[in-house]
Amino acid sequence: MAAAPHPAAPAILAAPVPLPGAFLRAPIAHRALHDRTAGRPENSPAAFRAAIAAGYGIECDVQPSADGVPMVFHDYDMKRLTGLPGRIAGRTSAELGATRLLDCDEGIPTLAGMLALVAGRVPLLIEIKDQDGAMGPAVGPLEDAVAAALEGYAGPVALMSFNPHSVAALARAAPGRPRGLTTSAYAPEDWPLLTPAVRDRLREIPDYDAAGASFISHEAADLSRPRVTDLRAQGAAVLCWTIRSPAAEAEARRIAANVTFEGYAAAIPA
Repeated sequence: MAAAPHPAAPAILAAPVPLPGAFLRAPIAHRALHDRTAGRPENSPAAFRAAIAAGYGIECDVQPSADGVPMVFHDYDMKRLTGLPGRIAGRTSAELGATRLLDCDEGIPTLAGMLALVAGRVPLLIEIKDQDGAMGPAVGPLEDAVAAALEGYAGPVALMSFNPHSVAALARAAPGRPRGLTTSAYAPEDWPLLTPAVRDRLREIPDYDAAGASFISHEAADLSRPRVTDLRAQGAAVLCWTIRSPAAEAEARRIAANVTFEGYAAAIPA
């Protein structure tokens, strides 16, 4: 029996919200300004504080705890960043807050805690990690929880996800917030858990309009893709990930309006 086609993102009623200009000025620190040798692991409060002090924007990732609280954490599994086995979604927010990140004395932060820390001082680009497992439609609770955490937050913030269904869910939960798609070349070696059909479909960014997006954050090595050029010509703001040197940044800026970077001190325009 043939596999069912990958579902397109549902059309939504919320209009796209333009990406604020603040996201197109200072470079955006990938998972905040992290440096484990300096006691600032990725997505840690210390890395957030360093990015704020340097005047960079901040990109961060959100995963749910067992009790549905948005936590600022990239991986699905805790081992790499905490030394402990198990999925982050298998522990409560209280347990996660008491779990120390490697190379520092701080626990895994909640999104609400990070919002209080940033307090609107720099732009905050929040990536919602896919909870469907195959970039499909089994999403919604995390997007609703993120929208609730953002209620009353007045600083520049934008939301994005690789999963277009997640972006559509964000449009329903937080229609006034800028939304975008995190996009990629979807090389098989980088996305082994996705089927070839899903990779082939998402590679061409077909859900941009249906998801109500106003920007993309695209894989830097794939910025020459014609679809990226077409979206930019149609008015999409183009960001990119992840830049790791000034030379790579200069190359990316031929197409992208701003970069997400790590591992070096990106220059802030005067």
